[in-house]
Amino acid sequence: MDSKLFEDAKPSVLLIIPPFTQANTPYPSVMQLSGFLQSKGYPAKSFDLSLAVILRIFSQSGLKTIFSAIEKQQPADESVSRAIRLAPQYIGIIDPVIGFLQGKDPNLAYSLVTENFLPRGEAFARDVDLSSAFGHLGVQDRAKYFCSLLVDDLTNLIRKTISPHFGLSRYAEHLAVSPATFDPILQELQKEPNAIDEMIFRETQHAVEEFHPDVIGYTVPFPGNLLGALISSKFVKTNHPDLKIVFGGGYINTELRQLRDPRIFDYLDYLTFDDGEMPLLHILQNHKTEKDGKWARTVCRTGQALKYKDNLADKIVRHDELTAPSLEGINPGSYISMTEMLNPMHRLWSDGYWNKLAVAHGCYWHKCTFCDITLDYIKRYSPAKAATVVDWMEDLMEQSGRSVFHFTDEAAPPAALSEIAIEILRRNLKVSWWGNVRFEKAFTPDLCRLLAASGCVAVSGGLEVADRRLLQLINKGVTVEQVAEVCHNFQEAGIMVHSYLMYGFPTQTEQEIINSLELVRQFIQLDLFQSGFWHLFALTAHSPVAQNPADFNIRIKSKFDNPFATNDMIHENLNGMDYTSYTEGLNKALYNFMHGVGLEWEVTDWFDFKVPRPTVNRNLILGHLSRERGNTIEMQRRVLWLGTIPGIIAEGGKKHRLILHSNAAEGSWEIAYPVGQWLVQLAGSASAHSDRKVSFGEIRNTFPGGPAKMEEFMNSELWRDLRESVLLFL
Repeated sequence: MDSKLFEDAKPSVLLIIPPFTQANTPYPSVMQLSGFLQSKGYPAKSFDLSLAVILRIFSQSGLKTIFSAIEKQQPADESVSRAIRLAPQYIGIIDPVIGFLQGKDPNLAYSLVTENFLPRGEAFARDVDLSSAFGHLGVQDRAKYFCSLLVDDLTNLIRKTISPHFGLSRYAEHLAVSPATFDPILQELQKEPNAIDEMIFRETQHAVEEFHPDVIGYTVPFPGNLLGALISSKFVKTNHPDLKIVFGGGYINTELRQLRDPRIFDYLDYLTFDDGEMPLLHILQNHKTEKDGKWARTVCRTGQALKYKDNLADKIVRHDELTAPSLEGINPGSYISMTEMLNPMHRLWSDGYWNKLAVAHGCYWHKCTFCDITLDYIKRYSPAKAATVVDWMEDLMEQSGRSVFHFTDEAAPPAALSEIAIEILRRNLKVSWWGNVRFEKAFTPDLCRLLAASGCVAVSGGLEVADRRLLQLINKGVTVEQVAEVCHNFQEAGIMVHSYLMYGFPTQTEQEIINSLELVRQFIQLDLFQSGFWHLFALTAHSPVAQNPADFNIRIKSKFDNPFATNDMIHENLNGMDYTSYTEGLNKALYNFMHGVGLEWEVTDWFDFKVPRPTVNRNLILGHLSRERGNTIEMQRRVLWLGTIPGIIAEGGKKHRLILHSNAAEGSWEIAYPVGQWLVQLAGSASAHSDRKVSFGEIRNTFPGGPAKMEEFMNSELWRDLRESVLLFL
């Protein structure tokens, strides 16, 4: 072997998604980093350790191990005793169940929905009207739901017996939420390994043996990933001490920015902050070198001292300069499609694989006072060009064999979404996509129809506190009425909406909580959003609220300089409110609203203690949406023709007919020939395939007979039909 060639070989890196994240789709950061490093010539591969361990647990061999460990105990819980008695049934059926949830053997559904085919535990006791949920023909969905309940039963069994920390999307999350010292994490790492830990060890070893990396990188996006990542990295440090280990990701970026406790470095070599591309690239460039080179946002340990290395001048990669993510090491066909809730919008999170991309780095608004707007991942806004995003989409479609996308932005900018939608139509791509947005006025009826035409099926966004005063205090930049209009625009375009809801924001009064619930009731009753989720306000160290507590009438009890993690801050509301007392009532009301139950009730009925009646009108939102709105079109608005080019047919004499075909129907209108010609020319020049951008002022001036005749035409039935079907102004 040529020794010079061996010396010049670039170190390889294995990028790991740790237990436990999602079972239905991979967390995107490792694939983005893998694509970037490959573009720089480094061998890079992703590995979803989270999925690998889930598939190991929920297999015949895995359940045999689990039940063997449980049988050594003396369970007092009746549900555990029942599960032990049904162990042969669980072990016998688990492989077909997981295969079905992976999309294999779909005809097994006919057996899965029968009463005695699956062992049934506590999860099956949920009060759900299956007939209304699935009807008589929804055999596949019903079977998926039953299989998900079985997995839920086994998850609860493991939590009760093997590990109280276990969950399919989090592991020991409560331990990692801003612990002041490393002690609680260290105590878990020093315990005798349980059956779940052993499976993490085993799958980690398989990955190392398969890829033979020089460096292993773990993304730690959430508190519920930290312990799983450390269990895996501990195994690597013990059994492969020559490998370098890097930790990065959202949790590291937010919680450990002021780290002083060095003990975590017993399990890793480097921590990196903010975007991982440049830090990881230079860790690889410095690998096995004697001299200290260039570094970006990296922490390491020298003896017992921590050293922050950041001497690279150009350490930012603009979002538009990134390459497409690489799926090398990821098998989309292995992921499990779960139905955790019957609500169609909620199912987007867990039911099915999604290719994940970001339209932009950061948030274009970055003003909300509850948000970490001082951190790079929020405050530095860097969008990608529409053509670049759609290039990434086509690349991922080829790699994954899937044409479905989740845009993971904090809030996808409407102007960028408009251009992306047009680019999708221009390339004639058939895709489905969804993402997070701000409910701002830019989402007009026409823009929402454009997004739907490009494949948008759903959006999620924050209604938050649903109160005028508090929305201003949050600096959300929207009003309740504006959110209602935007949700109505999405609804009319056939796009589902999920709303993030918040309670307990500093200074919120009891009356404002009840008023918020009343407005949520109205939104759901009018089908303005199909699902929602209440979040109890959490104070984070990097938010304006934490930086200016007096402005929000709170007293912060936590320290800002913990030796280990600092983010979630314990605080006291000086108005004396205990917001946790409203949690059960709010959640119960929302759950029932999403199932169409109790929408006619008084919202006070959802609480088991006396609360004030709402002071907002019971039909406030309906009244607002019923008002007439101006129909003026601004001259600079871009014209977009969504449909096919129409045809003109002579019917004898001077009569002509305009014919317009769509996927669903054919339209036909009697028309004056000059107007028909004008529409044909408009359709060609204003289509997504045209290189021109045509404005409303331009088409108004070219209308036969001039602008005055155009005004008359805009009052015609044909114009109204075209506006409802193919003609948009953006």
